[in-house]
Amino acid sequence: MEFPPDQSNGTEPSERRRVGLVYDERMCKHSTPKGEIHPENPDRIRSIWNKLTSAGIHQRCVIFDAKEVEDKYIAAVHTNNHINLIKTISSEKMASKRNRVAARYNSIHFNEGSSESAYLAAGSVLEAAKKVAKGELNSAFAIVRPPGHHAEESEPMGFCLFNNVAIATCFLLNQKELGINKILIVDWDVHHGNGTQKMFWKDSRVLFFSVHRHEYGSFYPTGDDGSHIMIGEGAGAGYNINVPWENGQCGDADYIAVWDHILIPVAREFNPDIIIISAGFDAAIGDPLGGCRITPHGYSILLKKLMKFSGGKIIMALEGGYNLNSLANSAAACVEMLLEDKPIAESVEVYPFESTWRVIKAVREELSAFWPILADKLPEELTTKVTLQLQYYSSQSEDEYDDGPNSGDLEEDVTIPLSKLNLSEDVDGADKVTTATSSQAWRSELSKIHVWYASFGSNMSESRFLCYIQGGQAEGMKRPCRGSVDKTKPTEVMWKTVPHRLFFGRESTVTWGPGGVAFLNPEINNQEKTFMCLYRITLEQFNDVLLQENVRTDTSSPFFDLNALDSIEYEKNISLEALKDGWYHNVVYLGKENDLPILTMTCTHAHVEGFKSGKIPICAPAKGYADTLVRGLVQGKQLSEDEAVAYIQEAATKPL
Repeated sequence: MEFPPDQSNGTEPSERRRVGLVYDERMCKHSTPKGEIHPENPDRIRSIWNKLTSAGIHQRCVIFDAKEVEDKYIAAVHTNNHINLIKTISSEKMASKRNRVAARYNSIHFNEGSSESAYLAAGSVLEAAKKVAKGELNSAFAIVRPPGHHAEESEPMGFCLFNNVAIATCFLLNQKELGINKILIVDWDVHHGNGTQKMFWKDSRVLFFSVHRHEYGSFYPTGDDGSHIMIGEGAGAGYNINVPWENGQCGDADYIAVWDHILIPVAREFNPDIIIISAGFDAAIGDPLGGCRITPHGYSILLKKLMKFSGGKIIMALEGGYNLNSLANSAAACVEMLLEDKPIAESVEVYPFESTWRVIKAVREELSAFWPILADKLPEELTTKVTLQLQYYSSQSEDEYDDGPNSGDLEEDVTIPLSKLNLSEDVDGADKVTTATSSQAWRSELSKIHVWYASFGSNMSESRFLCYIQGGQAEGMKRPCRGSVDKTKPTEVMWKTVPHRLFFGRESTVTWGPGGVAFLNPEINNQEKTFMCLYRITLEQFNDVLLQENVRTDTSSPFFDLNALDSIEYEKNISLEALKDGWYHNVVYLGKENDLPILTMTCTHAHVEGFKSGKIPICAPAKGYADTLVRGLVQGKQLSEDEAVAYIQEAATKPL
């Protein structure tokens, strides 16, 4: 480790803030198999390093060498199979298999440089954390790739191979001589840090905070994990804080409001020994994957507010960020703030969106039992100061908005979801995003085919089901649905019973909050009888319902196509691999009515075994959800209200 030469201002090196930088060109070896254009590419870290060197910022920093991480430290957060995969994937013997292996995972690519880059990235973040914890440095910035916060215990995903921040966090906690007992992880990447969250889900030593685009679970990495109701479990309850944006365009004012009214008050109570920032800069203005608007000055403010804790001991580890100019400028602004800790205005002249205050209030309410400082109601004179949010088109959604009086001034959100990135895709131009066009062919074809969609849960209530067709929010729901592209109502509705077991599982969902939701055992059991409401809809609409049930938005191709329709009568059920992260990706055939196939969607046989064993919780439905089922059964004239309540109670209490 080298200290920079003294500067002409007369300040002695020992008095200056010692800010470490680690960068190694070897981390540029990781790329797409044949050098195809991709947003997560070597120029990302080069752009940051070039900015720091051209501005002379690096001369004021302590430069230290990158080191490969040892397997024993990786093993604290990843399985042996995961470690072996990343260790060997770049070997010559794996060359012919690399692309096939990568295809098993979500948004992952490998080449001959991936292993070394991954080990260096994780090792560099760990080394930075160790030096700060020991007091050799006041703070440090690890300019690393591949990023890490999406990587889970047993699988890489979302451009991430090892979870760099989680590895460093466990290292600090396990090295008792370092005296680090409480760590605050701040993940300001625009995407939810799903991997990091899961690794510290039950750990009260780690306060994990993530602010990210969520949009009711439709933004990458999709699903419920990024919801504000995901607060941790057991000893870790209350130590997992998610701030899920409902929309893009969030900028400095929105993030500062979250800092001031959620993160900073809780951090003050938690009093961390050290802070690690999962420093993704894809929420920066102009980012092609983020669609938010944080400025370099905005990042400086966010960092300045955090420097008041843990004696300023902060490690920044690079995560995302795909606009090279915004990435470099934002990173440089942060390094300068770490170096100088200079006074800056910690507010901006604009106000947050109305949706930002709504999210802040929901998060504070959810966490107030754990952090009483959040229980106070925010003053109305504060939360009524808002910036008008203009409606926009997002390539992550099929939603279309009517042109308003100011439509000519709208700034389009042309963000590109990770799940849609092909290796050959040029993401520099929004005009290359052709998802909507490519979806038209299959939509036209499947709009001519009709099926019966059979519902056994809340969709038995017609007003609830129409949310999936026409969009909107029914009574008891915590979030709205975006609806189908074809918003035509079902042409017929009818009822029947089927010999399958109804049961309720999971402890909470984003749509309904705490409480179980309905599942249908895909196995036939002639001793059972479940009521089903059948809606005659098109196969195109059925695919849109599938997508919404499984919290996905990629409509470039159908997940249940004509080939699947032809084969399901013989296969009886088809588990859709592309939707495997959802709970309702198993399409089950229930016979025919008027010569049209009857289809439902439920969990898989493996999930049923998980429910039986207790690995997945069996849980009775909450009142709001149960009332929706009762309403459907009564309005459908299948049962009286008392009979419907008894029917649901039996399904909720009878052992599987």
